[in-house]
Amino acid sequence: MSTDNSGDFLAGLFLGALLGAAAALLLAPAPGEDLRKRIGERSKDVRIRAGGRTCTVEELSGAISSRGHVLIDRGRARLQEVVAEGRQAAARKKEELMAQLEEAQAAARPGAQPPTEIELT
Repeated sequence: MSTDNSGDFLAGLFLGALLGAAAALLLAPAPGEDLRKRIGERSKDVRIRAGGRTCTVEELSGAISSRGHVLIDRGRARLQEVVAEGRQAAARKKEELMAQLEEAQAAARPGAQPPTEIELT
């Protein structure tokens, strides 16, 4: 090494050591008693915050439950309407088919004229 570069190297080494020592002091853990005290204070803060959110969660779950009951009731009412409409449609179709069956049976009797056309829908 030349003497010009050795000064820069020593300055960098000294600056690095100084920064490393400062970082070690800042990042070093606190003594056990202080650390336990800080952890206890933080845990109390967390419990207090969580307690406040518990009410919010309970209120929210109640609102969601109420909304769910409303939606279920609406769905049940709509299902009953659809079932009633289906029963009415089935009854109409049954009447149509029974009329066609009676016509076919009447046409099949001896001496009856054959039906002109049976409409299937």
